[in-house]
Amino acid sequence: MKIRWRLRMAAAQREVWTGTELRRLLAEKAGLELSSASVSALFTKEPLQMKMTTLAALCTALECTPNDLIEVDTTPVERPIAPPRPVADLPPASSARGRSMPPL
Repeated sequence: MKIRWRLRMAAAQREVWTGTELRRLLAEKAGLELSSASVSALFTKEPLQMKMTTLAALCTALECTPNDLIEVDTTPVERPIAPPRPVADLPPASSARGRSMPPL
């Protein structure tokens, strides 16, 4: 599975070109105050985690859905076929001199 962060593309489609513009929209439309550094990080890096409130604020500010911001490729990952495991050597059958089963 592969996840792509598409904030920059979603913002550009709505003619939001800078972090400053996005920061202003977040404050005006969603009531979320983020630092310039936080907005810059959202624009330039794929976040490893995000609060749901931040995601909701981005969607409100840009008038989009989470699907516009996050692209998820759910194609199964192909794994190489593992070679069959060798069968362990079984211990030799007990000899006639070994212990027998107790009587019933």
